[in-house]
Amino acid sequence: MIEDDYLTPSLMSNQRHSDDGFVPPDGLCWVSVLSCLLLACSYVGSLYVWRSDLPRDHPAVIKRRFTSVLIVSTLSPVFVWAWKEFTGVRPEPSLLELMGIRLEGLVPAIILPLLLTMVLFLGPLIQLAMDCPWGFIDGIRVIVDPRFWALCLSDMRWLRNQVVAPLTEELVFRACMLPMLVPCAGPGTAILTCPLFFGVAHFHHVIELLRFRQGTVSVIFLSAVFQFSYTAVFGAYCALIFIRTGHLVGPVLCHSFCNYMGFPAVSAALDHPHRLTVLSSYLLGVLLFFLLLFPITDPLYYGSPTPPCSLATTLGSICS
Repeated sequence: MIEDDYLTPSLMSNQRHSDDGFVPPDGLCWVSVLSCLLLACSYVGSLYVWRSDLPRDHPAVIKRRFTSVLIVSTLSPVFVWAWKEFTGVRPEPSLLELMGIRLEGLVPAIILPLLLTMVLFLGPLIQLAMDCPWGFIDGIRVIVDPRFWALCLSDMRWLRNQVVAPLTEELVFRACMLPMLVPCAGPGTAILTCPLFFGVAHFHHVIELLRFRQGTVSVIFLSAVFQFSYTAVFGAYCALIFIRTGHLVGPVLCHSFCNYMGFPAVSAALDHPHRLTVLSSYLLGVLLFFLLLFPITDPLYYGSPTPPCSLATTLGSICS
């Protein structure tokens, strides 16, 4: 049953009044969940409108999929608008503000969530620095070299992993879905529910692994389960950032950074010549991450209450 505490004032004003309080609209959660499911299916389905015998990493396949997901992502705000019109939810923030596209608190939203994510990856970053043949000055020279960025932008896989996928996935699976889920379930439950759509959406990789016979069925299945678990946890983290900061840019940058880093190479850390230092940095990073998670994402830095939190009448610990 939907709790009255998670209805917006405008939505509550449109509901029937009884001796027990306001009654939420019938089927609000069903409409929200089905809208999110339809949006997720549209995103994943757009990847397969092109017939091809080439693998997913082929440049021609990547370019076609760019076209598909960019079209779906451009149309995704229509889902939120249609949901608002159908349910009668009338939040005070505009549609773009609900989706995390706003100026208030933009600078901290760009810096702080990415910094927090880098703290979590302190161990892998230390490990990468130890194993990198470049010095610090050499690394800075590469970063400021326009030829380096020109090379990156000409690489279709780099564009997919660092730009298009983070931007479109965060827009669809966070910026569009969370505003539809928060009025129904509240911020906390929405953070846990939204990643399920994100995790299931990544199961489509199984189709290609089976199609090109890249491993046995059992290995592919276990890989899919692991990827679902990892993406679900990561999706919950990005959802928390989105709701507490009210900005899309933070989750996008964190997503891009995590795509670059990949899953931490714990096995390599265990065999590292400086194992104690590396493992200590892993542990320190995790501890600092949990200590800083709520202070760094404090909505006061980003304009409190944030637009997603304005959809809940009871803010709770997530929105305060």
